Amino acid sequence: CFQMTNQELATCAINKIPIKVAIINNSSLGMVRQWQTLFYEGRYSNTDLNTGHETVRIPDFVKLADAYGCASFRCERDEDIDATIQKALEINDRPVVIDFVVSPDSMVWPMVPAGVSNDQIQVARNMTPEWEEED
Repeated sequence: CFQMTNQELATCAINKIPIKVAIINNSSLGMVRQWQTLFYEGRYSNTDLNTGHETVRIPDFVKLADAYGCASFRCERDEDIDATIQKALEINDRPVVIDFVVSPDSMVWPMVPAGVSNDQIQVARNMTPEWEEED
């Protein structure tokens, strides 16, 4: 979803709003890939954004954030998570974007499948909450 709303960084940078944005980057069109995994038997179509070269990123979220006037960091190792977050929290004069690089197979929960109501939200693969019945 970040690619649908990243232009809001311009407003935040112009007004020096020190928001923190965490991108969970699986080098794919994340939610589309997740749907293709869960509902279309892994038939992937046009979701892979990995160039095959670790230094070439499409898009490069760190460069994109820099272009908007934001501070930016990339975190690729679990052991760097705390230090990266701490660096981001120390910046209070402009927005900060952190690009957390994860596996292409990483998924985001909760989610609501297409064509169902919000009370059929999934909190993990094939798991929905047990709602209390209303009287």
